[in-house]
Amino acid sequence: MRRATTRGGNSVRNARRAGDTVARGNTQTDNPLVSSIAESIARHAAEDMNEGHVGIHIGAECLDEETAIHRFAADVPGYRGWEWNVVIAVAHGSRYVTVNEVSLMPGRDALRAPRWVPYAERVQPGDLTPGGQLPPEENDPRLTDAGKGLHFTAVQPRRGKSTKSKDITRRGLDESLSRWRGGAYGPTSEFAEKAALTCTTCAFYLPLDPEVSANFGVCANEYSADGHVVHSAFGCGAHSDTPPKETLGQRLASPYDDEKEIRL
Repeated sequence: MRRATTRGGNSVRNARRAGDTVARGNTQTDNPLVSSIAESIARHAAEDMNEGHVGIHIGAECLDEETAIHRFAADVPGYRGWEWNVVIAVAHGSRYVTVNEVSLMPGRDALRAPRWVPYAERVQPGDLTPGGQLPPEENDPRLTDAGKGLHFTAVQPRRGKSTKSKDITRRGLDESLSRWRGGAYGPTSEFAEKAALTCTTCAFYLPLDPEVSANFGVCANEYSADGHVVHSAFGCGAHSDTPPKETLGQRLASPYDDEKEIRL
């Protein structure tokens, strides 16, 4: 809701003036809440906001026996599809109409701001830029204190203790393996499905330590997935055993120059 202004009882100029008119009677309906005069009162209240053009009357609806809401099309810059909602009231046993509230509300097809998303949920892969910082969240389930997470022999220092303050957890590793498996270099990617050979038999495939996973490695082919973690069942057309292209023809004999002078 952009603006909600409460206008109570006789404090509203238009409501007080129009209330006297309604008290004299209405020829269209016995319910003063949805009468043409009530509509006029509601329109004047919306126009008093001085926020933009008040368009056609969209409709009216009784909220209960003493209150109703009148809706008008709104022509306010930046608020396409919004509408003015005016809540009016009539005290029990009276026909004097008062304006309770005027607000600009979004219609069914209204232009709205996107749903607010917490900063921690806005960051997406690829958002980190050179010089930027992206600290892990507090109690990040992917991490734990050093010595309490997964232990990889290949990455431990030969002398002294590890300088890392945190270790990756099983969940952190499993989530990584799942992303790699379902990513562009996984076994179900388009490249893999169309490849004749897989990474398992490729000389450019450098397997990761089995403690991490026996199904992943790093590609060392500059013309393919160079430097990326690839699944062993991934494949591409740059496999080290890819056969050479067949030639369109072959040379059967040396060319003969029939214009060359022949000595007998």
